[in-house]
Amino acid sequence: MNRLARERCSPQHAHTRLEAEEIPSLLEALSESWRLDGETLVRRFDFANYHETMAFVNASAWISHREDHHPDLSVHYNRVEVSYSTHDAGGLTRNDFICAAKLDVLDSL
Repeated sequence: MNRLARERCSPQHAHTRLEAEEIPSLLEALSESWRLDGETLVRRFDFANYHETMAFVNASAWISHREDHHPDLSVHYNRVEVSYSTHDAGGLTRNDFICAAKLDVLDSL
């Protein structure tokens, strides 16, 4: 498990927008499947069927609730696209990367 996945989201991070030079090292700590789309961190998760897709959605919802940090989800039959950006901060925060790392761990189970 990487260092980010061991961290917890905090209100302090929620309002502190990352500087552009901070983002590459945090992105490097995630799986290569994550990409930047402007001020949003995005990853597509693929599954064999709808049951697996919904199991992932439910597990990721539990993580989001526990961390009090919620992504935008686009849910389809056999895939989910997850997008993180902290609206209150107007861009990416450390919380976005923490939650992305937790979804990497979930995907590896």
